[in-house]
Formats: sequence, C-alpha cells, structure tokens
Amino acid sequence: MYRVARRIQRAVAGRPLREVWFAFDDLEPWSAQLEGRTLRSVRTLGKALLLEFDEGTTIYTHNQLYGRWMFSDPDRRPDTGRQLRLALSTDQKSALLYSASEIDVLAAEDVERHPFIRRAGLDILSSGADWPEAAQWIARPEFARRALGHLLLDQSFFAGVGNYLRSEILFRAGLAPECRIGDLDVQAVEHLADAACEMMRRSAETGGITNDPARVRQLKAAGWRRRDYRHYVFGRDGQACFDCDGPIDRATISGRRLYLCRRCQ
Repeated sequence: MYRVARRIQRAVAGRPLREVWFAFDDLEPWSAQLEGRTLRSVRTLGKALLLEFDEGTTIYTHNQLYGRWMFSDPDRRPDTGRQLRLALSTDQKSALLYSASEIDVLAAEDVERHPFIRRAGLDILSSGADWPEAAQWIARPEFARRALGHLLLDQSFFAGVGNYLRSEILFRAGLAPECRIGDLDVQAVEHLADAACEMMRRSAETGGITNDPARVRQLKAAGWRRRDYRHYVFGRDGQACFDCDGPIDRATISGRRLYLCRRCQ
C-alpha cells in the first residue's frame, strides 16, 4: 500500500480537486464539501490509506481483498468490469478506487476514534521510524508474552506486515517463530527492529523483493526466475538456504504458511 499511497500523492495531491465522487449514498454529501479542496497528503496505516485534506477532513479506505486503485486522465475511465467506489480528479489526473467496500470520511476530531486507526500499530514506512524507534515499540509490555510467529501478523504490532514479510523479517533477525518478545535480550530486540525496518523498506522500494540486492543482481544475470530469487525464505520450502545451504522448512502458524531455516533461526 505504501507504493500505492505514493502514486496517489503524485497523481492528485497538491492541486484543487475538481471531482470527489463516492459510490455510497451516505458519503455523497461529502462531495460538495471536498470538491475544490486540496489533498494534502496520503499515508498508509497498515493496509489502510488515509487521504488527508487541507481543511482537516480525512478519507479512510481499506482495500480488503479486492479493492484496487487505478489511474487515468480526468475525462476517461479505465476499461474494467470492477465497480468504481471513489473518484478523485484534478485537471490533470484521476485516482480511482474500485471494488473496495470500506470507505469512511472522518472529520479531524474523529480520526483517532476510528476503530481501525485506534488499534493499529506502528507503521514503519509512513512514520519514518528507524530501528531504535522500532525497538522501543517492540519492547512495550503488551507484546512481551506473544510469540513472534503470531505477533507479526497482528496489525496492532507492526501495521502493514503481511505474510511474506513475516517470514522474511524473522529470517533476517535470526529468530524462530516460537520466540516470545519477553524472552529476547536487548541485542535480539535490536536485530528484530532492524530487520523489520530493512525488510519493509526494501519491499516498498523494489515492489516486493526482499532478498539481498547484490544476490538478486547475480541471480538475475544467471537467468533465475523472479519467484526463485525474490525472497530469502518465503515460498522456498525444500530449497537450500542462501546463507547456510540448509533446507528451508514450511510451517503453518496463525492459519497461514510460514517459511524458515532452522539452522539460521
């Protein structure tokens, strides 16, 4: 979502909106209030987007499984069978949200009271947090008794960590999914914080590639397919670990697949 947020920002932020259109009848009264206003910023909060206007109003959207943002010239619409839910247009560009079912418009005083926003954890990408800040967050007492394999999918911990990032963060931190935060020493917490920052930023910059950049270049030059060089461990069960040559295992934790190297973690 971080890459989508940046694209929306480039497309329609900073210029007056000539069109703000909602598919849902209960939101349509906001159109008149927001047309002519300027979208100030777009930030992520995990899988959600917060579109913040110059006069304090925020549009909250969550794509769930099917929502998708598309972009076009302001007088055209993409050729798609999806249902348009939200349109934001300037004189130069349109940002269009299709198929999403969760859209709210929040006055400034209501933003922090929104149920999802209220319980969301640290979003490393939007907040710009570095590893010391992430380490302070990890050390909060409410996380101490939670196993990492479960905790990393909890959006109240690190907002925006999905399933493949869970495996990649644990591998880079050298930690097994059974480890609990409260059992980690200071150095292990720092490694986890650093791995979370590194993996989330690298994924955002590369479109989902988390493996070591030098290794990626080498494997691409050797003719490897993207799915085989993309990650350290995710999706690589039965293959050799890039670091130790041991086998990559697959487990199911919190109902979802997780990959790890038992030697390195």
